[in-house]
Amino acid sequence: MAIQLLLLEPDPDRRRLLAAALTGAGARVLEADSGKSAAESLQGGGLDGALLSFAAPELDVAALATAICPAVPALPVSLDAAERLHIARTLEHTAGNRRQAALILGISRSTLLHKIRKYGLDPSGGRGGWNRR
Repeated sequence: MAIQLLLLEPDPDRRRLLAAALTGAGARVLEADSGKSAAESLQGGGLDGALLSFAAPELDVAALATAICPAVPALPVSLDAAERLHIARTLEHTAGNRRQAALILGISRSTLLHKIRKYGLDPSGGRGGWNRR
């Protein structure tokens, strides 16, 4: 699966060249011409990285640095909470295809089904809501 990158570059010619190079290297690129459009793209999530031009006039570099490296690190979550979130995101990524999700997670389908029940991730309560494959 290709990595997804956000590219913020105000100059359209430079942005087009960078996007073409990144796409040619196999990345999926979301292009942004302003800090506002970049922020909107960040809200969608699913990004693996970002390339930002510090020449963007409305880009607040101090706020960006704080967002990337906060002074107070986030509180750790339990292993169960992290596993639940990871499985939920994988199921979302596979549109509920459990067989594909199990392959991605590197676990058997029966183990995945057990964890879906354990974490209450079956939207139908076990009545066949998600793709049962």
